[in-house]
Amino acid sequence: MNAKAEQAAELPRARAQVRYANLTPMKARRVVNLIRGLDAAAAASVLQFSPQAASEPVAKLLASAVANAENNQDLDPSTLIVDTIYVDEGPTLKRFQPRAQGRAFRIRKRTCHITIELVSVDSDVTAARGRRDGRRSSGNSSTKGRTR
Repeated sequence: MNAKAEQAAELPRARAQVRYANLTPMKARRVVNLIRGLDAAAAASVLQFSPQAASEPVAKLLASAVANAENNQDLDPSTLIVDTIYVDEGPTLKRFQPRAQGRAFRIRKRTCHITIELVSVDSDVTAARGRRDGRRSSGNSSTKGRTR
């Protein structure tokens, strides 16, 4: 492993998981991709104002992971970053709806398992990370073919 991966493995982590959530995995992944890499406070605000229905259980899961970090491992909630978050497919409930002429229509009620890992980093690293991610490049490549 390289030095960056070793350093990331040493940082304190908090984990939370929701299993058998009544969401389709594709819809949950849309919401999960919004908050990957954000700090916990920014991720909570993104989830609060996102219109998708999947944002509510993901927000509850994020709050649970923050509470786990704070209570079980004595980590400061302001230093937490969403490091790993993924959605796995759960079991599918098969239901049938009657249709015309004696036919049956299969309804698949999909479920998913959502896992989140928060990592605690010191505050100067999070401040530098926010500046780096928010900065736009001022070179000509961003304005290629356009005039201002």
